[in-house]
Amino acid sequence: MKVAVVGATGLVGGMILKVLEERNFPVTALIPVASERSVGKEIVFQNTKFKVHGMAEAMNMRADIALFSAGGNTSLEWAPKFAEAGATVIDNSSAWRMDPQKKLVVPEINGDALTAADKIIANPNCSTIQMVMVLHPLHKKFRIKRIVVSTYQAVSGAGKKGVDQMMNERKGVDGGKVYPHPIDLNVIPQVDVFLDNDYTKEEMKMVNETRKILRDDSLRITATCVRVPVLTGHSESVNVEFENDFSVDDVKNILSSTPGVKVVDDAKKGLYPLPIHAAGSDDSFVGRIRRDESHPRSLNMWIVSDNLRKGAATNAVQIAEYLAGKKLI
Repeated sequence: MKVAVVGATGLVGGMILKVLEERNFPVTALIPVASERSVGKEIVFQNTKFKVHGMAEAMNMRADIALFSAGGNTSLEWAPKFAEAGATVIDNSSAWRMDPQKKLVVPEINGDALTAADKIIANPNCSTIQMVMVLHPLHKKFRIKRIVVSTYQAVSGAGKKGVDQMMNERKGVDGGKVYPHPIDLNVIPQVDVFLDNDYTKEEMKMVNETRKILRDDSLRITATCVRVPVLTGHSESVNVEFENDFSVDDVKNILSSTPGVKVVDDAKKGLYPLPIHAAGSDDSFVGRIRRDESHPRSLNMWIVSDNLRKGAATNAVQIAEYLAGKKLI
């Protein structure tokens, strides 16, 4: 299968290449793609060097699958062109997520919505993916009414520039700024830009994407998204109100049997999910599972996942695997 990776020299693009290798995706020809300043550089995939191509050249090479991770503007311009050239595009930006004509997919949850006619498929926001992986089986069993989520998001969520800012600050080195304030030894209650309702774009992504993925527009959701000085791994405090009552043991049993979810929850031993333990894994880790004593039929949870893997690269590759397995490409 001829696979193009658009944004191959970026953090997520590099992780996509790594995940393709790890999962033995059937790549018969690789087309690394990046901006003009990276054209001609070499990347290594499966112990072989490949030259980086520009967008127009890569489009004309007619990939079967194009995994995009190069930002929303690039996706808006080039994803339709790659699709018209015959590729199935899996896009990791926010460009197509809320387009009513495009599928927003976490394969374990709504992969069944995909058809051969879907030529541009949206990969959800990293914070949304790890949360819905945990909430989906609980929604099926107990019916969720309301979600209150606060995120603690790693600097790698802003790409290499976010990582560089934190590490430069840590070393006392002047460098480029991607955040509006210092991030090292600090916490910034702003992820992405503010909208007219005083929520950030990231917060409204979590609201709207969760409803679309879970196929339930009645869900009441509110989010506060925070950037923290952690390299990799987003964490989330999630409070959920259900229509039906539950037992904590039932919740733990359901989540323990959910593929892609790992329960780490032993308060007496101090065991709960941590970003340093989630790094490098494709699972959503959940712990601190306890009844909300302030409100009936409500539950508190702590969810952690590697934002570069299941939150981005792995989910995109899993979509490609699903399409190939169902012979939709």
